[in-house]
Amino acid sequence: MRHGKKFNHLSRKTAHRKSMLANMTCSLIEHKRINTTVAKAKSLRQFAEPIITKSKEDTTHNRRLVFSKLRNKETVSELFREVAPKIADRPGGYIRIIKLGNRLGDNAQMAMVELVDFNELYNPNGAKKKKSTRRAGKKQSTTDQVATESTSETTTEDDAKTNE
Repeated sequence: MRHGKKFNHLSRKTAHRKSMLANMTCSLIEHKRINTTVAKAKSLRQFAEPIITKSKEDTTHNRRLVFSKLRNKETVSELFREVAPKIADRPGGYIRIIKLGNRLGDNAQMAMVELVDFNELYNPNGAKKKKSTRRAGKKQSTTDQVATESTSETTTEDDAKTNE
């Protein structure tokens, strides 16, 4: 029975689970994308999103609270310096979980966990691909038009001289 079971314990003792989630969060912040199992990914979301929310407001108190969870000074500074400005206007949902299929060794369900604002493919504010048309001719800029007009004038003058 699941009486009072609020979260997945991941078959680990408390200290092991907390340090594993802290290490996974540090890796996620450092690399912006990691591969793990679906169960760990869901637990990572519950662990990491409140930490990322705290990084939106850069105060000494919030830095200390985040450091007490992550225990990695470089990761905390990268979180507050690089990640927080990108997610400043997002009201939550900083992590995307994409299921990848089953692992070959033990058939465990695998997932890719990534920070939402750092993926340029799914990000609507990222660099957009130039739309191409199939049949439209190439439009000339004003400098190209001037150049083609001047060459056409010289060819008509040359034609006129040869005709005389």
